[in-house]
Amino acid sequence: MKDMRPAGRMWHLYKMGGLTPALTSMFDVQSAQQMAFIRSIMKEQRKHSLYDIPLETVELVVFDLETTGFSPYNGDEIIAMGAVAVKGTEMLKEECFYSLVNPKRTIPREIEELTGITNGMTEEAPDLLHALRGFLEFVQQKVLVAHGSGHDKHFLNSALWKTSKVNLSHRMLDTMMIAKWLNPRLKSYDLDTLLDHYEVEVTQRHHALEDAMMTAKLWSKLMVQVQSRDIQTLGDLYTHLSHH
Repeated sequence: MKDMRPAGRMWHLYKMGGLTPALTSMFDVQSAQQMAFIRSIMKEQRKHSLYDIPLETVELVVFDLETTGFSPYNGDEIIAMGAVAVKGTEMLKEECFYSLVNPKRTIPREIEELTGITNGMTEEAPDLLHALRGFLEFVQQKVLVAHGSGHDKHFLNSALWKTSKVNLSHRMLDTMMIAKWLNPRLKSYDLDTLLDHYEVEVTQRHHALEDAMMTAKLWSKLMVQVQSRDIQTLGDLYTHLSHH
């Protein structure tokens, strides 16, 4: 029988997930519930096979993060999360998520100027654990899409491990990789270049939700080209991308 007195419960939690979850669970029941939810989402995601889903009906979440810098493993933190739902090629504009995040560190001046997010704005924002919970409640089991996804994936993975000791298990697609495959002769594949190339109206750059919405519109344009090449399922798309 497990010893659930404080010391015994602490040891059990430590064995299950490490010191940070153990301490958090002992002193903040709400945080423990947030962590449990995040872990359950990651566990459920690993059970789902998405390869046979037609591209015209696949449910996706296109997302973007704003951060204090480029290295989540050297102290940089997420300061905003934005996401919008997509079904097939249609952006569901009313189904969106946005949250500032309190990074619990100073936002560099150049990042304040780039994003418009100031230290004062994030002081009362949710902490990483609570913002991440909200984001994952929005995403559920859907495929994630981002532009230049390496940056966002590193920060998401770091955030999941830091808060809940789990790794990202969602499938991801990168609009940059798709664009490179479809347009091998373009000189650049940054978001601004591709928005211009595909005639997507630029609203507000370096705002997590606006960037996510523009990337969703870019996704729609890319999918028209993809489907014209007789690629009909998510599995087909992954297979073709793996060869390029």
